[in-house]
Amino acid sequence: MKKIPLAIPHMSGKEMAYIEQAFAENWIAPVGPNVDLFEEKVCDYTGAGFATATSSGTAAIHLALQLLGVTQGDTVFCPSFTFAASANPIHYQGAEAVFIDSEMETWNMSPIALERALIDAKQKAQLPKAIIVVHIYGQPAKMTEIMALAKAYQVPIVEDAAESLGSLYEGVQTGTIGDIGIYSFNGNKIITTSGGGMLVSANKAWTQEAKFLSEQAKELSPYYQHEKIGYNYRLSNVSAGIGCGQMEVLQERIAQKRLIFEHYVEGFTRYIETFSNFPRITCQREIEGTFSNRWLSTIHIEGVHPLLLKEALDANGIEGRLLWKPLHLQPVFRKNRFFAEDVDAPISNAQHLFEGGLCLPSATQMTPKEQLYVIQTVAKFLIQAGESK
Repeated sequence: MKKIPLAIPHMSGKEMAYIEQAFAENWIAPVGPNVDLFEEKVCDYTGAGFATATSSGTAAIHLALQLLGVTQGDTVFCPSFTFAASANPIHYQGAEAVFIDSEMETWNMSPIALERALIDAKQKAQLPKAIIVVHIYGQPAKMTEIMALAKAYQVPIVEDAAESLGSLYEGVQTGTIGDIGIYSFNGNKIITTSGGGMLVSANKAWTQEAKFLSEQAKELSPYYQHEKIGYNYRLSNVSAGIGCGQMEVLQERIAQKRLIFEHYVEGFTRYIETFSNFPRITCQREIEGTFSNRWLSTIHIEGVHPLLLKEALDANGIEGRLLWKPLHLQPVFRKNRFFAEDVDAPISNAQHLFEGGLCLPSATQMTPKEQLYVIQTVAKFLIQAGESK
């Protein structure tokens, strides 16, 4: 059987019309009608007020921090259980990332740990310039609690919705709840532009400033005039054309991702009910009031190290991936502060998730037969692991 991938781009064919138009009109640049249309499509879909298309989600986070005035010596709160791209832009600005633990229901930023960190920061007169909230693997975080804390301490929220385009919190699109939202269209995301991102906000001035900065901060002048440091962060018109076509199939991709997740749950439930020694498997919860796009289907296993399962999957032509290694455990961030949800627990929730979790193949091209093979391979390994104890 061919290798079953974790998550790969899924072209619909609708993209070619936009790409061909870009070639026909010679809009082969980080400007053009596809860029404008892509921004409009994202705003129309999400309900965002305004948008600026960028070369990556990371670039969008970096611009968001610039807009909020994050600079040398500042702090920004960020979840520990996420990809490094959520935190790296903090350090681009010369600021310090302070990492916040997860809660175990959604695996996202813990409001309990966040409140502890905010209390500590206020006592030291060092409140953060921003809080970055990530909706991990597509599941919305507990935004009611987080937004209430942000309001109480008057700290703006940057919503990292790189993985959660199409996910809802209380009926509202993730990425549009905080002060600034960002999306990613990297090759493995639910829809892709090959590489690309988007910054959205209800604040038009912010998105206009983000666009200005993303185009090298060129002033209106008959010659090249620069009064601010700018970046080459604008999305290309060709890539935006891919995004325009992908937006037309976004709802279909979400439905496919959710069906993949449901099949995993049904498959593993059958094995759990059949084998008494089958290790306990839990999945990321979709708590009341939320709707996840289920970007990646993930599991957490008790009593079996996920690296052993990953090796078994690799041997059978299946790509798996361990959950995010917490950033506070990464060598590059070893000096950064971290606030746990339960200070008396032997390890943090973020570490617990990492040490027991695995991402399973979630590509929307995966066939039912291939998914059944994944389920059977996982189950066979876990049955053997359960019997050996």
